[in-house]
Amino acid sequence: MHLLMDGYSENKELLQDEEFLRNLLLEYPGRIGMKRISEPYIIRYEDCVPEEWGISGFVFLAESHIAIHTFVERYFVNIDVFSCKDFDTEYAAEDLKQRFGFTQSRVALAEREWSRSQSGTENPTRYAYNGL
Repeated sequence: MHLLMDGYSENKELLQDEEFLRNLLLEYPGRIGMKRISEPYIIRYEDCVPEEWGISGFVFLAESHIAIHTFVERYFVNIDVFSCKDFDTEYAAEDLKQRFGFTQSRVALAEREWSRSQSGTENPTRYAYNGL
């Protein structure tokens, strides 16, 4: 299961708060029933056009990973929660919307299962933005 979120937040301070992002990635896997297997990796990116700077965070999970990218001047956030284990995507989406204070957001789910009986040309992955 791959939860993909895009959102806008008016909280510019939060979008550049490396400690907030680090703490979120430290505790969030446990909140959604995942096992964190690395420390969060946080990077501040400023070597770009001014409106594209931000921070990114990544944490490895036993089940896969969580990645979050903020674009401070654009008030924009990308979030990916990727897991080979099912999790409550509705809860995760709503909770992350609250934590970032999204004023506008969209959510997509991708199911990435592919059985060996399916041909390599079949595309079972479905990306669909929905009302989560």
